[in-house]
Amino acid sequence: MKVVIAPYNPNWPMLFEQEKARIKDALGEHAISIQHIGSTSVPGLGAKPIIDVMIAVPSLEEADAFCVQPMVALGYEYVKKFEAEIPHRRYFRKSDETGVRTHHVHMVVINSAWWVDHLLFRDFLRADGNARRAYEAHKRELAEREWNDSNDYAEAKTDFILKTMEEARAWKGRVCV
Repeated sequence: MKVVIAPYNPNWPMLFEQEKARIKDALGEHAISIQHIGSTSVPGLGAKPIIDVMIAVPSLEEADAFCVQPMVALGYEYVKKFEAEIPHRRYFRKSDETGVRTHHVHMVVINSAWWVDHLLFRDFLRADGNARRAYEAHKRELAEREWNDSNDYAEAKTDFILKTMEEARAWKGRVCV
């Protein structure tokens, strides 16, 4: 499969806000916070045109009891099989009527490492133009290859992301002083 990196679309934040409102209505108080993450959340960054949403919940037990079915009712597919690899996350995906993927939702415990790291990565890319440009160049280089599936593409970004996270942690230390 080929990965398509689209130029930044200024409508992505609006698409997130629309989906956030739908999710908040469905989950109510069980969703402590709903954040736009991933490349579509970073102004100026080219991305696969899929909106990544991260939902903070008090516990995974609460997510299982009160959030999974409302997400399915919103048209999301609950992908339980990924919990074997990432047990601290509940993952959902949604496609449009033509079968094109439009949204990924990651439901995690508030202030967990997943929550903190994804927000830090997003915020660092928003703040650092050099990191943002390097990440886009890396993604575009990877998109030139053929992949068995999108998980292989995501895995190929891991080393770059880990290096960037080191820079982000150093940046956070400077910003928060």
